Amino acid sequence: MRRIAVALTLLAALSCGSFAGSQAVSAASAPAGGGGGGGGGGRGTNILVVGIDSRAGLSAAEKRRLHVGGKGCNCTDVMMLVHLSQNRRRASIVSIPRDSYVEYAGTTATAPARSGKINGAFALGGGPLTVATVEKATGLHVDHYLQTDFRGFEQTVNNLGGATVCTDRPLKDENSGLDIGAGRHLADGNGALRYVRARHVNLRPGDLGRVRRQQRVVDDLLARLTAEGALAGPVSTARTVRTLLKTVRTDAGTGLDDLVRIGWALGHLRSDRTEFATVPIRLFDHRVPGVGSTLVWDEARSAALWEALGADRPITGDTRIQPVAENPAPTDPARIAVRVDDAEVAAALRGNGFVVTDTSATAPAVRPSGPPVVRYATGQEDDAATVAAALPGSRLQADPDLDAVVEVTVGARPVRVRSVTYDRNVADGAPVTADRLRCAEAPAQAGAAGPGSAVEPSGRR
Repeated sequence: MRRIAVALTLLAALSCGSFAGSQAVSAASAPAGGGGGGGGGGRGTNILVVGIDSRAGLSAAEKRRLHVGGKGCNCTDVMMLVHLSQNRRRASIVSIPRDSYVEYAGTTATAPARSGKINGAFALGGGPLTVATVEKATGLHVDHYLQTDFRGFEQTVNNLGGATVCTDRPLKDENSGLDIGAGRHLADGNGALRYVRARHVNLRPGDLGRVRRQQRVVDDLLARLTAEGALAGPVSTARTVRTLLKTVRTDAGTGLDDLVRIGWALGHLRSDRTEFATVPIRLFDHRVPGVGSTLVWDEARSAALWEALGADRPITGDTRIQPVAENPAPTDPARIAVRVDDAEVAAALRGNGFVVTDTSATAPAVRPSGPPVVRYATGQEDDAATVAAALPGSRLQADPDLDAVVEVTVGARPVRVRSVTYDRNVADGAPVTADRLRCAEAPAQAGAAGPGSAVEPSGRR
């Protein structure tokens, strides 16, 4: 298994479902709802890669082994748009969350416009409507379409000798079966599948966190295979593409020669020329009657993202896509409980969005010298950092005896409270190059991986 198998199979298979039969999809002939604004006219190549949430064809034993019980929705569970630049020197991989609220393509004089989650386009019209809806939502032309399944992902990871998964704190999700400790772990295909499918983890639950884990696994595998020289030349690339086609379906307009050209280009990219991002979100829980909880794109920032790809420009470093906050916060102040022993500071922090309890009535008459001290319990490091960002010059102090409330002790030094900016898109989807996305945590100790995570892959040694 070579790098093209990873670059395309994994992009498609991360957390997804099974094939919806042997259907052929023509990206080239699919009706473009929004009119090909930049990917297909000499502006690089756009590849839409999806995974379908369907249990069709899986035996009861396979469902138990893969931890994919329940009923599939026959919709796309994973969607990534891969833009390969015209000069073949850069790839931009953009994840489109499954719950994105969009208007479907296919509107005609007799068929009124219809909106819903982007993953529902597949259930309504299969691959062709999925392609057309993505084109309508992004303004980009899709040149190639790939679709794959759970088993394809598992088999690919095992053939590669496992995948590195990482986290800076324990992750557990009963739905996917994920249960791993902090650090780096070498997981087999089954363990990697649980890692990339988890949506209900104890740390930053939801699709955006899952998408970032998917991107990190892809990045790690690409980096490792590049270091091993896994893409030797045109012959080996063609051999690999034939292997790829055993687990991935393509549209009718995508042939062996197309995949060989794409694979050859991906195999020669530097890590700082491979970009990962998630569509910027403005509303994370937009309730729509009959549809449920959806994600609404940030109109200006997502438009800048698609415009950059259409113009064949890098997406990292573009402040229109990812504005640079003056005083960024790693977590949401509205979710941080703070006890403050000074009434004025408490009021200022409350005005900044924190959940504040004023304990000034029990504060000492004589303040300790120095700046404010921000005390926090284990696991509250990010919340404490957010509080400290609002109190310039404050000192952080771990306190294992504290509960889940961050405590601020104000000293004799005058205190200035600054506004902080929390942007969830930064933590879970800001544009980043592969060399900066890669797992950097120290290797986990033996036995650190919990149930559902394998530290010894069953594939190649």
